[in-house]
Amino acid sequence: MKQVIDRKLYNTETATCVAEYETGGSVNDLGWYEESLYRTKNGRWFVATITTYHGASLRTLTGGEAMQWLEDKSEIDTIEEHFAAQIEEG
Repeated sequence: MKQVIDRKLYNTETATCVAEYETGGSVNDLGWYEESLYRTKNGRWFVATITTYHGASLRTLTGGEAMQWLEDKSEIDTIEEHFAAQIEEG
């Protein structure tokens, strides 16, 4: 999937997928969706989303939004890998 956003090309085939999330259930369920968090070779973040009724889309994220996305999905290892300098022991 490719999309130009603010004159920048975001491409799921050339970016690195760092995490994926899928709701439970069937792809035919109204609330089903799949999201994949990507990082481009230039360090930009974006999410590719696929839903049953709305199809596929891309949206860009800031670094903070990407970290929040990972927190929401409990992707602890990925947070430590990409955002180690921004987290501390509780």
